Amino acid sequence: MTRMVTSLSALILSIVLLVSGNAFLMTLLGVRLSIEAVSPNIIGWILVCYSIGFVLGTLYVHLIIGRVGHIRAFAVFAAMAAVCALLYPVAVSEVFWAILRALSGFSVAGVLVVIESWFSSRATNANRGALFAVYQIVFYLSAAGGQLLINVGEPSSFIPFSLAAVLLTLALIPLSLTRMDAPVIEQSERLSFFTLARESFTGVSGALICGVMIGSFYALGPVYATLVGLEVSRVSTFMASAIVAAMLLAWPLGLVCDRFDRRRVMFWVAVTAGTAAVSVGILGAERMWLLTLLVGLFTGLSATLYPIAVAITNDRMESNRIVAASATLLLSYGVGSVIGPIVMAELVGILGPRGLFFGNAGFLVVLAVITSYRISHTDDVPVAEQEHFIPAMPETSPVLTEMDPRNEEFHQSAEATEFHEEDMRKTG
Repeated sequence: MTRMVTSLSALILSIVLLVSGNAFLMTLLGVRLSIEAVSPNIIGWILVCYSIGFVLGTLYVHLIIGRVGHIRAFAVFAAMAAVCALLYPVAVSEVFWAILRALSGFSVAGVLVVIESWFSSRATNANRGALFAVYQIVFYLSAAGGQLLINVGEPSSFIPFSLAAVLLTLALIPLSLTRMDAPVIEQSERLSFFTLARESFTGVSGALICGVMIGSFYALGPVYATLVGLEVSRVSTFMASAIVAAMLLAWPLGLVCDRFDRRRVMFWVAVTAGTAAVSVGILGAERMWLLTLLVGLFTGLSATLYPIAVAITNDRMESNRIVAASATLLLSYGVGSVIGPIVMAELVGILGPRGLFFGNAGFLVVLAVITSYRISHTDDVPVAEQEHFIPAMPETSPVLTEMDPRNEEFHQSAEATEFHEEDMRKTG
């Protein structure tokens, strides 16, 4: 395990720099737009462009990578993301920033496809579960750490934007110096929404509504914190604690999902997360510790909706269709992440800051109703026949779904086979 992580140190360092810089920038933009007194509904439209760009990127960046190669494509995408970060303070224009957000989303999708392709190329049947977990832990911790950088410089100055650009640019160095052979990227097959919904309507609904929850919180969470009067230093803690909660709650929920019917678990997760959201909307920011606890519970449980949705879907899929189904669920999540900021921004404009959480609670009620209806009208998958639960995060590209340990059709690359055989010789 140690040797495996060491061999991927360049990739891991690039992930840390990229994700922390990108997460920092997302929070910074929400705070800066609030300082500029831009209306919440306009903020929602600006920031949702990132999700639009990201979804388009996961669909089309493989064409660019196939033409110029991994290293050049990675350099182009990372450089574009860094340039966008530098351009934000040049002109605070709504249309200009919306274009930059779309370009940033497309670029980050391209970088993640390259990095995850390298991760996948080093995966074998013996280590892909560990690699899958390492990637997700590094991703979550980097995103949480990036939030703490918001305290560096005034959001109204150019300094924080320059720091974000530096981090995104530094991500180029480790991966550009790697000696690993470039992997082959194959476009992931997808099932149509209608086909997948017929077989697992609950799974598609869970992925979509998880996208609404997480997309709206990442985009408007900093706006909410600013509107309720939190200082900038507390905004960073507010956002970081929510991300850490999402990582920590994934494992205990996984144990529950392996012991009970997963649709019932999804129902109670939706109900509990909705209750937490309503509580935040009612109580506001009067007690910081209570706000942090409730928001952590809301975001942590909301984030688990995606892996539960994947597990529910995979329980009803043949092994050779798991990757295609997961790719469609990712797209469903992406659609939700576009819907969420737009709808919630309108509600914030109408109801004030609490509209963010009241609106999310409404979507969670819809999910609970859908899940309850499906439980009463369709057969359960017996617990003994359920696939083993694997925590899966949605902020990724379809490439990583091939490493999912439940994918029995996984074929390791020649590079991974050679690496595994060499490792066996040295350890045995």
